[in-house]
Amino acid sequence: MNRHSFYPLFCLTILMVAVGQMTQTLYVPSIPVMAADLGVSSASLQAVMACYLIPYGLSQFVYGPVSDKWGRRPVLLVGMMVFLLGTLTIQLIPTATALLVGSFIQGLGTGAGGAMSRTLMRDRYSGAELNRANSLVSMGVIFSPLLAPVLGGWLTELFDWRAGYWFLFGFGALTTLALLAWFVETLPKERRQPLRVRAAYRHVLGNPRFQGNLLCLMATFAGLAVFEAAAGVLLGDVLKLSARTVSVLFVLPLPGYLFGAWLSARLSFRLSQGRLMRLGIIFLALGSLIILVPGLLGVVNAASLVGGAAVYFIGSGILYPTATSCAIEPFPGQAGTAGAILGGMQNLGAGVVTLLAATFPMQGQLGLGIIMTLMVLIVALSFAWLRHHGAPHEQMAT
Repeated sequence: MNRHSFYPLFCLTILMVAVGQMTQTLYVPSIPVMAADLGVSSASLQAVMACYLIPYGLSQFVYGPVSDKWGRRPVLLVGMMVFLLGTLTIQLIPTATALLVGSFIQGLGTGAGGAMSRTLMRDRYSGAELNRANSLVSMGVIFSPLLAPVLGGWLTELFDWRAGYWFLFGFGALTTLALLAWFVETLPKERRQPLRVRAAYRHVLGNPRFQGNLLCLMATFAGLAVFEAAAGVLLGDVLKLSARTVSVLFVLPLPGYLFGAWLSARLSFRLSQGRLMRLGIIFLALGSLIILVPGLLGVVNAASLVGGAAVYFIGSGILYPTATSCAIEPFPGQAGTAGAILGGMQNLGAGVVTLLAATFPMQGQLGLGIIMTLMVLIVALSFAWLRHHGAPHEQMAT
């Protein structure tokens, strides 16, 4: 891996992904305050995450093939402009409906960064180097969801919840300027593909290796998203903790993801992808059970919520770069399309699961534990699918 060419691309990738991730989690500690200000229930604001994640996922189906045709740079710049428009919508129209509509527009914009974050590294790397590059990116992007809820809680207590959205607007504007100034196109003209969307999607989706890894990523991320959407309600409304306390508790599990991604990078040249995936699944299962068991006993406990999520996040940190690399590697000519399907379906699935979870009153952690456990079972089934179809997970990375 050429470090001199990697670091600028790495930093810009972290920035554009951070915009999307901070948008997804910055408001969570402020949910009770937002609900009171807008005259709605706290539980109904779980729909904000669904309104953000669904377009975030769907838009990537467009961004990916377009980027294979026209390049990555114009796609990223258009996406950032759409994001800024959505953020202004939330700020300038003070209603709950505008919050949902603005979140939808924000998701349409940040979908560009979501799709390209998987594609840019494939443009430059393959094999174990690709897995390591994706692991390093995963380690880098974890700092934005670590910072976002803490920042959101502090801004809410110092000013109001809208201060967090003004921060997002400023951060998005600075990221757009950084892309304009320093992003160098990663897809040369000679490698660009005709805009044959149907054929490209058929080629990628017809691969059993891609199918199994896609299902794994969808279920893993759905478990993360449901926790993020429910944690603010359980910690703030059920346990009656302050926005600042919720923000601190909310971020405590996230270093688990950093540790998992570090393990994935560290072990990528030593263990097969299959063994890495097994290790990740074990952590996912333990984490979901730590949350589920107190729920079965009718207990809502901050320690079990935070501890279980931390263990689940370790598994996610291992699985995410491993499954992403294995899924996208066979498609150097359709990296944009493959990355778009991964990001689109992953976030669309998480949005749908989160939206369904929002229809049930989150009065205890049993529902959260059940949903996260179901997601782990789907991950295990996806791994069984890969083994059944002989996908090359057991080969050592080279």
